[in-house]
Amino acid sequence: MARLVNALDTHLSVSTLAGTPGYVPPEYYQSFRCTTKGDVYSYGVVLLELLSGKRPIDTAEFGNDYNLVGWAKQLQKERKQDSILDPKLVTTKSGEAELYHYLAIAFQCLDDRPFRRPTMIQVMAMFKELQVNDSGSDVLNGLSIKDGTIDESREKDP
Repeated sequence: MARLVNALDTHLSVSTLAGTPGYVPPEYYQSFRCTTKGDVYSYGVVLLELLSGKRPIDTAEFGNDYNLVGWAKQLQKERKQDSILDPKLVTTKSGEAELYHYLAIAFQCLDDRPFRRPTMIQVMAMFKELQVNDSGSDVLNGLSIKDGTIDESREKDP
């Protein structure tokens, strides 16, 4: 949604509530402003969905008071992160450690305070670092967190 924002604007205001329940950042309900930090929050929800194998809104799973994010944050607060991960994903100890790194990235994206959330460039850099540390190769080597740009000149033409 933030792609609708002019490059010089900091947000997009809308007059009606728009967005898919479960993916909308908490601040949107107060300001009705779409920001790139809101997009980061939504990305964190998608990442949490993939890691947990659960839908963002499911009253059968979470009851009326919880959604996926609230449920996961409560488990994190109780230091029960292992209960968040989908058991189908955990196949080895090293794989489990990698999943915890992804979970940590998801929680950074889901911070209640937008200014504390990373940018998407920073999220990609976190994934890049995990990938380099894991395999030694650098598939995302055009990414630079310093200047906040992606060097697309290194991409191959189809």
